[in-house]
This record gives sequence, structure tokens and C-alpha cells, in this order.
Amino acid sequence: MSKTKITGYSQTHLGNNMTKTTRVMLAVLAACGASAAMAQSSVNLYGRVNTSIEHQKLGNASATGMVTNSSFIGFRGTEDLGNGLKAGFVLEANFNSDDGAGSDNGAFNFKRNSEINLAGGFGMLRLGSFYPASYLATADYISMHNHDTGTSADYLYFGAASNGNVIAYRTPDIAGFNAEVQYRLGEKASIDAGTWEDKGGWDLGVNYANGPLGLGFGYSQQKRDVLPAGVTAGEANEKDSQFALRASYAIGDLTLGAYYQKQKSDFANVKAKRDAYRLAAMYVIGASELHANVGRATKVKIDGVKTGESATQWTLAYNYNLSKRTKVYALYTNINNTASAEVASPAAFNLNNTANSDKFRAYGVGIRHLF
Repeated sequence: MSKTKITGYSQTHLGNNMTKTTRVMLAVLAACGASAAMAQSSVNLYGRVNTSIEHQKLGNASATGMVTNSSFIGFRGTEDLGNGLKAGFVLEANFNSDDGAGSDNGAFNFKRNSEINLAGGFGMLRLGSFYPASYLATADYISMHNHDTGTSADYLYFGAASNGNVIAYRTPDIAGFNAEVQYRLGEKASIDAGTWEDKGGWDLGVNYANGPLGLGFGYSQQKRDVLPAGVTAGEANEKDSQFALRASYAIGDLTLGAYYQKQKSDFANVKAKRDAYRLAAMYVIGASELHANVGRATKVKIDGVKTGESATQWTLAYNYNLSKRTKVYALYTNINNTASAEVASPAAFNLNNTANSDKFRAYGVGIRHLF
């Protein structure tokens, strides 16, 4: 009996202890789980689908069809490491929204943006492939109509910097200023069918924002050395560079923007220079946006002598915002002297120049959705 009582008492006491222990363990696990959840990476899916139907004409050739306007899908993630430090990644891939294929000759990849980063009170350190900061601080900033995509994109701006194998540092915002400096590793890569060796380059973008006023500065340069297999008359080591200044100002429903760019290419003993500039305006009326912009690239100066022709591009567009993420739009864009001014044609339907003075024109309607 005594033993039985003692045993019964022990079992009851043990049961009570186990219940208390279980509760404590569950509380600890819950706390650990909450801490782990706070430290876990949050991953977001986002992107843009932008498709238009356009009639395009280059010289006397013309075609009508569907156009993808830099549609892309992206993944962005961050992890809170504590003490204000965060790790993050960004992966973005372009695709053709008109036929579903990857935009890189049918291949799907993350060449648009592929980076890993560390951010904190010191700013952000970035490694990978992403847009040059000089471009984002200048030309992209005033491309208000269609995100500088498609046939109405800016074809006069000269992007001297490439966007792969880049180490970058971005400052925190300080009194309206922020800056990013990027260094690209050339890795002695063979480019242009083995005729050149990539020597890398660097890029700088600076922004200032103060209420309705915005200012930007961009500079970039890259170098490449000619390889023995590519040596022909007049070829030698080459350096491309550019700098640009940007200003924007909002006056009520009217936003104005402009940039000026100096373009330079040095090769052999030859120096080539060109100026480019663009003016842009957007006027908002309720859900409607009226857009107009005009850009000009001067004749190329080779050792001080003007050659070729200048080029002018202008665009008129109307956007109607169905929501914050979806809009429909109509556009007309025009570029003259595409060949003689050494300006790339934005034609999407295998239209080819038949004369140096061929003019490119396009009008169309489209839908853009952000997700």
C-alpha cells in the first residue's frame, strides 16, 4: 500500500513536471520560431508585361506587328541579419511578351539584373550584373513615357558602360544626395569574334532631390585592347567614355526634364566626339498623361572635323492609367538619318536601311501591366 501510494504520488508528480516542462519547451520553441521567422529571407516576385501593336516604317519599307517592350520577370529577396545589416539578391530576366520566348535569341536568362548585396547604415555593396548608375541618374530618369523601352526608347544616348561583372558601392541618402560608383572587371574576355580583349571600366552616377527639383550626373568609361587576330589598318586600343548632366522639375501637374551628354571614343590616333541632348515633358490630367520629348545627336567630330549627319528623334504619346499598375497608351515616334548619323534603328520587323537618309517612323497602341 505504501509503495503503491508512493508510486501513485510519483507518477502524478512526474506528470505535473512533464506538463510544466512541455509548456516551457513549447514557449522556447515558439520564441525561437519567431526569431527564425524574423531572420528568414522574404522573397518577392515582380515584373512588367508591356506589349504593343505597331505599324513601323523605315525608308520605303514598312510592316505591322506585335512588339514586346522590355517585358521582364524578377525575384527580389532580403534577409535581416541584425544590427541594421541586411543581405539581399535581385534576379531579373527579359522575355518577349509577344511570343513568350526569352529575349536573348530565344534564351531565358538573368542578364538584365543578377546581383547579391549587403546593405546597412554604411550604404550598399553590390556584386553582379545591373544597369550603369550613370544611365539611371540621367537618361532613364527623364524617360517618363514608356520606361525608355521599345521603339520610343532613347536611341541617341550613348551607353559607354557594360553591365556585367560589376562591383559597386551605393551611398546612403545624405541631405537629398546619393551616389553609386561601379567598377567592371574585364576579365580579359574575348569580344567581337576574338578581335578585342575586354579591359573593363568604371561608372559613376550622382543624384540630388529636393522637392520638385531633381539633378543628376553620370560618367562612365570602358577600355578594350585589340588582339593580334583583329589587327587591321587603323585599329588599335580603344577607350569609350561619356558624361551627362540631368535636370527635372515638377510644376503642379507638369513635369519637365532634360539631359546633355558628351560622347567620346578614342582609337588608334583618332578622337571621335559627339553631343546629345533631350527635352521631355509630361502633363497629368486625372488618369490621363500627355507626353512629348525631342532629342538630338550632333554630327560626329573626328579629330575636329564633322562627318556624317546629325539625328533628331521625337515622340508624342498618350497614356491612360486604368490603375496604379496598369495603363493603356498610344504613341508616335520618329528618327531621321538613322544610317548616316550612325544611330541604331529600332525597327522590330526585319526592316533594313536602303539609303543613309532613311527615316524611321512608328505609331501604335499598347498595354503595360506591373506586378
